[in-house]
Amino acid sequence: MQAIIISIGDELTLGQTVDTNAAWLSARLIERGILTRWHQTVPDDRAAIAHAVRQAAAEADWVILTGGLGPTADDLTRQALADVLGTALETNPGALECIEQFFKTRDRPMTPGNRVQALCPVGAECLDNHCGTAPGLKLRIGRAVVVAMPGVPVEMKAMFERHVMPVLDAQTGRVILTAMLHTFGLGESQVGDQLGELMNRERNPKVGTTVSAGVVSVRVRSEFPSAGAAQAALDATLAEIRRRLGSLIYGEGMTTLPEVVGRLLTEQHCTVATAESCTAGLVGKMLTDMAGASAYYRGGWIVYANELKTVSLGGPADMIVREGAVSEPVVRRMAEEALIRSGADYALALTGIAGPDGDSSEKPVGTVWIAPARRRSGGIDVRAERFIFPGIRDLVRERAAKTVLNLLRLQLIEESRRG
Repeated sequence: MQAIIISIGDELTLGQTVDTNAAWLSARLIERGILTRWHQTVPDDRAAIAHAVRQAAAEADWVILTGGLGPTADDLTRQALADVLGTALETNPGALECIEQFFKTRDRPMTPGNRVQALCPVGAECLDNHCGTAPGLKLRIGRAVVVAMPGVPVEMKAMFERHVMPVLDAQTGRVILTAMLHTFGLGESQVGDQLGELMNRERNPKVGTTVSAGVVSVRVRSEFPSAGAAQAALDATLAEIRRRLGSLIYGEGMTTLPEVVGRLLTEQHCTVATAESCTAGLVGKMLTDMAGASAYYRGGWIVYANELKTVSLGGPADMIVREGAVSEPVVRRMAEEALIRSGADYALALTGIAGPDGDSSEKPVGTVWIAPARRRSGGIDVRAERFIFPGIRDLVRERAAKTVLNLLRLQLIEESRRG
């Protein structure tokens, strides 16, 4: 069984709004053994919507539309579906009553335009909307079941769970389970080499990779007739991936690298401070995106100008002149001073050239010196390392921030293993 998802709205085709509905729907469908053949984004154009529906209905068992069910003149989904069916629109008394009740219970006036939302193509079924004013629509075109839902995510999700999921659960005869593991530290091709035959496309569960801003994610899809078989195969494959990739894996699902670092710091009752030049506070932001970060993040310094490296962190001016701001001695001094002045257990320092200018033959754009520092009984341990990150300015900064967080993650794991 296959599905096609059609997202409707000028704001989507113009790039003014990001379509999150299609991704959410695809995830819910695959959980029920239904593969999404493709997504399509269509503007608020009656003929374009009708054409997309006709094409999708000829190729899939389920066609799911979101958007275009509002009360304004540019909401044209119901009209386009009537065109496909070759029928007229008529007011659905039950839908109209629900809309009127929605406004009545909230003590708000109902505009004449909202009556449009009760229009339904002859032969279609209206789906009640408990979160808003736009009823959904359900109809059959050839072999395909077509469901149109509001574009507002909270309304769409509630309607899908109430009206579509029970039908899908009763129809599907297979189970598809998915999982995703996230790695940092190696490129996609290197991760693929370590996974080896696990990425054979004929294998079940299927294993694939995607990459974004230095994070290589390993996707696993297990497809079997029963939930027990699918889960067992998924678990076995995930265990083998973990065995092969080891500490490259930092998390799974929606877990982020900063979340993992924050959890490890909390578990070990440790704190961290930052000293940032080229990343200009990005590491600190990542560490504090999670609630409760004050338990492990003590604060930091943004020392973009060379003068501040001297004034705020005590870096000798002659060292900066002699070695350059982007150098091992400077980043070491930044890390040491941040550790001492903050009283933290760890400090993370970065200095580099994010671009697009400011480079030289010896220090090209993307050159970043990174130094995690650790407080020990015998003094301070600093591990400075030079990286050259590819990409535009924002990507260099993001990769540098993630790299220093990953180095801290590995240090925390190492400390944990020492007991």
